Amino acid sequence: MTIKSIQPLIDELDDLLDSEKKALVQGDIDRVGRLLPQKEFLIENLNAQSDLDRKSLAHLHQKVMRNQTLLDSALEGIRAVATRMSELKRVRSGLETYDEQGRKRRFGAQNSAQVEKRA
Repeated sequence: MTIKSIQPLIDELDDLLDSEKKALVQGDIDRVGRLLPQKEFLIENLNAQSDLDRKSLAHLHQKVMRNQTLLDSALEGIRAVATRMSELKRVRSGLETYDEQGRKRRFGAQNSAQVEKRA
């Protein structure tokens, strides 16, 4: 493939990386997942080229690294939410304390679907 025939692949990947960034910033993780197969296809096709110039790919590398940072942040946020939900579930089920001998003691929580109003 010549540089001219490679350029459409580079341009398409460039546009896809911009779309991926937009989806990450908007928190649209489903869209990021839908873009992944096309991204993999384009990267595989570019990797298969023997006459690639590193300079022509430098801006793509920067965009990939930027998106990876955004994706890492999104995953960190998802993990934090999952941890918090797990903690809330544990708290709702009761309270755990330790007695003087270091034995764990559990107090169950009352499950009430009613909300009490106070004036």
